[in-house]
Amino acid sequence: MTTTATEKTGAHTREAAETITGARERIDALDDRIIGLIQERMAVSAVVQEARIASGGRRVNLSREMEILAHYREALGKPGTSLAMTLLELCRGRI
Repeated sequence: MTTTATEKTGAHTREAAETITGARERIDALDDRIIGLIQERMAVSAVVQEARIASGGRRVNLSREMEILAHYREALGKPGTSLAMTLLELCRGRI
């Protein structure tokens, strides 16, 4: 059984289904870019951690992490804090 575009999108008209399909394609492309940027951020964070540890410092700089949390919260509101925490955990691991 073939699923129609309107069934697949939940839209009630062909025009709405086309709009939704196009928007979803754009969202998928954006998600791919976001994932790539996160992977790049993880690599840069590893460089920072390695340099800090090699110089005798700690792996994590909590004051810097607080700056990052505040930046995301200011830009995105309360959910930004959760997003920043997830990014920090991805980039430096659990503390």
